[in-house]
Amino acid sequence: MPPAPIFQLFPRREFDPGAPAASFADEWANPSNYAFTILLLLGGDVIARALAQLAGGPLTPVAFSFGWVSYATSAICTAVGENKLMPGADCPCEVINGKNGYVRANNSFVIGRIVRDYEAWMGSAVHNITQSLIDARWKFDKEIAEKDIPGSGAEVVRPRQAGLVVSFWEPSQTIEAGKPGHDILHWSGLITAAIQLGIAAIPCGLWGDWSVLLITGAATILCFGMGALDQWGVEKWACRRLNKRSKKNFILTRGNGAQHAIAIISHGRGLDLEDLATGFDNLDAPSITLFAQLATIFLGLLWVVLLITSSAITDSAWFLIAVGGVGILQNMFVAGWKRNPAALGVPIDYVGVVGDVKVMNTLLAVERKYEKLGQSMIGSFFPGDLRENEKKLWDEVAAEWAEKKSVENSKKEKA
Repeated sequence: MPPAPIFQLFPRREFDPGAPAASFADEWANPSNYAFTILLLLGGDVIARALAQLAGGPLTPVAFSFGWVSYATSAICTAVGENKLMPGADCPCEVINGKNGYVRANNSFVIGRIVRDYEAWMGSAVHNITQSLIDARWKFDKEIAEKDIPGSGAEVVRPRQAGLVVSFWEPSQTIEAGKPGHDILHWSGLITAAIQLGIAAIPCGLWGDWSVLLITGAATILCFGMGALDQWGVEKWACRRLNKRSKKNFILTRGNGAQHAIAIISHGRGLDLEDLATGFDNLDAPSITLFAQLATIFLGLLWVVLLITSSAITDSAWFLIAVGGVGILQNMFVAGWKRNPAALGVPIDYVGVVGDVKVMNTLLAVERKYEKLGQSMIGSFFPGDLRENEKKLWDEVAAEWAEKKSVENSKKEKA
């Protein structure tokens, strides 16, 4: 086949440098149907994290926004191929059994967020002792610098962390574990949905154009329908509940070199966090239901139908883009905002805190308060062998516990 003539590759047209500006102006004045269609395909990972934050109850108010079509179609692959809906942990940390010292790498989204957001909810007592340790370390560094070079102490930068701080918590006796909390993130979804419907109603009220209102209303129903699946709660808290016969203690921490460790003294209440850390997708037989898989497929197909339908909107495209813009702001807010453990379904109450510039001293203080708890942390914070003087200190603490038990047993015998 002979090559096309050069004039067919470069058709003749008038030289008009103002044409691009006119095209841009027309598009911004009234965006084409392709603009919103393309936007709907962006940001699926934000939707996944927003759903993971709020899911677990009958109402999961994640607002309609750009990215829902992308998420809904990828969720089909996740539900059918990987047998799950919940994303994995997005903060590396570990869970230590407070009795035997077994360390489990965390794969739970919930535990990851508890550790990630810890400094936002740890409270003033933990904050104050942390700052006092940092100040003590800073003062020590200044003194060392002054000894080496007089006058150089003023140039020493305040350290970002020092030593180890261990706070103690216990499961709440008034709030049930494994249920989502209703904080500002939860209510933001309902408020955003109302605002979106209000925006969508403007062209309907002004010109009788109900297309934007139809798309927004249908999309909101699909959003809430996806979040209402019971499978979210099954995966989010995929663990056993503790009882009086299983009084486990847990330590949540980022590991060696971390500033904080969160010790949870269960008293036989709450969730088995060691179980939870395994992660739903690491179970030998993840129990996703057939209904959840079929519902995810059905909702994904409806999102594709909505995508095709929305491409017919031309005259009121800006209102639809505004609706999606408000929604994506709420989604990003929900996906990234810090939450306390109760909002994530792990309600805990503050008990106390210990800390020292020397990590070993902190672990010894923990051991004196709760037997075997400090000892279980040695492997994570001191992976090597202990020195002889350190072994002697641990032997002394063990002797103290043996004496306490002996006194308690003698009291029981007398009683």
